[in-house]
Amino acid sequence: MKVILLENLKKIGNIGEVINVKRGFARNFLIANKKALYASKENIAEVEKMKSTLSKKDNEKKAEAKEIADRINKKNYTVKKLCTENKELYGSVKPTEISKLIKQIDKIDIKPSMIQPIKEIKSIGNFKIKISLHSEVDAEISINVLSAETIQ
Repeated sequence: MKVILLENLKKIGNIGEVINVKRGFARNFLIANKKALYASKENIAEVEKMKSTLSKKDNEKKAEAKEIADRINKKNYTVKKLCTENKELYGSVKPTEISKLIKQIDKIDIKPSMIQPIKEIKSIGNFKIKISLHSEVDAEISINVLSAETIQ
């Protein structure tokens, strides 16, 4: 199915590009989230007219993402979790937990879907985490997982 992109998407394409994607991905994600339109002649003409305003909005989002990246990049966060004697956690540190931690400490809203742990956090130690703030802006933080002494 051919669609026209309304915003820059990582690994997919840029604003105004006509791309061919699977029908389900187009209907359920791109069009449902207003990231694309069906590629009809009318829509292509419409997007050509809207291209400058769309790219302006995208640049604003990018600037906002860069500002957030400057605030949290290379920052360390600490999480205390219960663990076994051989330093394995009872459960794991999830992106939602990391998102809440960043909101609590820095007052920055980051969606859990933006957080991409390099590997699942299931033990005590220091872990690098990549946060995709925009299709062109990434930040990297580190999470230090410590043992909690008592059950909270």
